Amino acid sequence: MKVEQIYTGCLAHAAYYIESNGEAAIFDPLREVEPYLDRAKNDNAKIKYVFETHFHADFVSGHLDLHKKADADIVFGPGAAPAYEAITAEDNQVFEVGDYKVKVIHTPGHTMESTTYLLIDEKGNEHGIITGDTLFIGDVGRPDLAQHVVSELTEEKLAGHLYDSLRNKIMPLSDDLIVYPNHGAGSACGKMMSKETTDTLGNQKKYNYALRPDMTKEEFIKELLTGLTTPPGYFPQNVLMNIKGYDSLDDVKNRAETPLNPEAFEAAANETGALMLDTRDAEEFAKGFIPNSINIGLDGNFAQWVGELIPDVKQQILLITDVGKEDEAITRLSRVGYDYTIGYLQDGFESWNKADKSFNTVERIDVKTIASKYEEKPVIFDVRKKSEFDSEHIIGAENVPLNEINEHLSEIPKDGPVYLHCAGGYRSMIAASILKQRGWDNITDVRGGFKALAETEIPKSEYICPTTLL
Repeated sequence: MKVEQIYTGCLAHAAYYIESNGEAAIFDPLREVEPYLDRAKNDNAKIKYVFETHFHADFVSGHLDLHKKADADIVFGPGAAPAYEAITAEDNQVFEVGDYKVKVIHTPGHTMESTTYLLIDEKGNEHGIITGDTLFIGDVGRPDLAQHVVSELTEEKLAGHLYDSLRNKIMPLSDDLIVYPNHGAGSACGKMMSKETTDTLGNQKKYNYALRPDMTKEEFIKELLTGLTTPPGYFPQNVLMNIKGYDSLDDVKNRAETPLNPEAFEAAANETGALMLDTRDAEEFAKGFIPNSINIGLDGNFAQWVGELIPDVKQQILLITDVGKEDEAITRLSRVGYDYTIGYLQDGFESWNKADKSFNTVERIDVKTIASKYEEKPVIFDVRKKSEFDSEHIIGAENVPLNEINEHLSEIPKDGPVYLHCAGGYRSMIAASILKQRGWDNITDVRGGFKALAETEIPKSEYICPTTLL
């Protein structure tokens, strides 16, 4: 049986495509649906179903546009109640896709409607399970992401349901089955996910901490909830969009793809209060940027950091991108529900320079320079996650995780030089841009981040293996 995993690294997201005898199905698609339509067209197949494993929190699914453009039926598991036309399947219900079969296995816990889909080939052999956020490689889904949106159950109650689902529905299945999860390492939907994106169920029974056969429900709940951090603020908003519906991506792009010359761009920023979002590389941003803009580079986990740092998905946005990257930025914003881009700077930052308009810069230094200053006790802020900081850090550095920076501004002095670093330089430049926007002038970014700092003689804490990657 052929199952195609379509993996998107910046969201650590996996969609799946199957096709048999001229019929196809998509599982957990991203917002932009053209790649799925093209894939089916290449197979001369009709997309019959769009299967959703649950109401996603970390991205806006493409099921509604696929329903519209491919006339495909949307399928959710038991208990789902979307505000649009969809099939709410029953536990053990079987759907046919050509000569293949897809069996519904209700596996509540991550959310109450969470469902696993058992794939059965043309010979009747069970091939694999598309698990959504119920079971990852090396981990299981967090029970604290959407409970206040779609359920009044506590995270402890949901964790108990997940324990039962894993023991009663997943673990009795054949060890030979391939596990196809919705996410890999880097997603905030689990705390210890592997970099591998598929595995056999048998291996997961051996190596996944959450599938230990001697684990009691109480032990499972305690271990699952240990190490969780506050979910990103955009998660509940994405859940609601996936439940209630959203604008077509075509309409979003029609709104957003408005080129603005420097004068029009400046006027739009002043008149609307839109956030100016600069998506260029950190090094280019540091050399010159529009005052009050913030930097979240496309060449990193762009959508995730937009979601972490921009509280309202309805925030109006004005884009500054490398020339030719406008459509990519708009699409990646829409993946996490930011549908209100109102235009972009035509011809990029170079046009701002040519218009002789004012700009700001961020000083960057190499690790040898900061090492030479270390005896003077410079003020260093490490903006990595707490789990990264606790694992190993520069002695004397303070930890303010990037996603919490707005809550800790009072801890960052304005009266002297402040040095910022993360793991490699991506997050620290985001932090620098936020601080510049808020009035900090004496900010310096350390090139190469902790990875480069660790190669110097600057003293570091003893390494401790992390128990969570959140």
